[in-house]
Amino acid sequence: MLAQLQSALAEGETSGFHVPSIADFFPQAIFGEGTFYEFNRVQLIRVVATLVLLTVFFIAAKRATLVPNRFQNVIELILDFVRKNVIDEIFGPERGTKYVSMITTIFLTILAFNLTGVIPGLNLAGTALMGVPLLLALWVFFAYWRAGIQQHGFFGYIKANLFPPGIPWPIYFIVAPIELLQILVIRPASLAIRLVANMVAGHIMLVLCFSATQFFVWEAGPALKGFSVLTLGGGFVFTAFELLVAALQAYIFALLAAVYINMSLEEEH
Repeated sequence: MLAQLQSALAEGETSGFHVPSIADFFPQAIFGEGTFYEFNRVQLIRVVATLVLLTVFFIAAKRATLVPNRFQNVIELILDFVRKNVIDEIFGPERGTKYVSMITTIFLTILAFNLTGVIPGLNLAGTALMGVPLLLALWVFFAYWRAGIQQHGFFGYIKANLFPPGIPWPIYFIVAPIELLQILVIRPASLAIRLVANMVAGHIMLVLCFSATQFFVWEAGPALKGFSVLTLGGGFVFTAFELLVAALQAYIFALLAAVYINMSLEEEH
């Protein structure tokens, strides 16, 4: 039976079984191929997600009432979650007011773009390529540098980060370059790479399960059609898991953004 399965999968590489690969994340251009204005399916997904997100909150703002309905309750629940569990928890209520719009925008953008990976017809997370995650990570990078310099002054901020107190001075020759690399590269890179890696892995697992299901149902021999039950079940399980990951990664990105900015405001790091 195992030999039959391996043979079927090998045949599937040249038939109806789509083997997921990194090429899935670089679709052909819809227009402008090879130019600065190239527009492909990933960018279309991002535009759709952005328009939907803006429309939802525009409607919520226009229909806001003193006694909220169900739709308004859901929107307020999401906003309160970010405010209470990220901003107030990390910054405190007073200091965090300045960063409410930024952290909330980051959370909602990532959540919306992540969820496109499980929406039929889109089937690819808008954060599965580095562009948007890197842009958001750079926003966080500039925000915590700006916050730190405003709080401590340029040289005070550099001193607080590169030369933490309580360390013998010869060790600074090792610590200072590491700390500089951390605030310049490691923090923004870790934000972007973590998000992209999770979205890529989720997409590959979903495509593998549902493509295998299609193959087993329509093209595999009778002895192998039973495997479609396993792959279809696995597809639904991974879809539910991907929904959890989509929300979790948005939360982690927003939480770490708040942590990094707050660290810049502290006297010692």
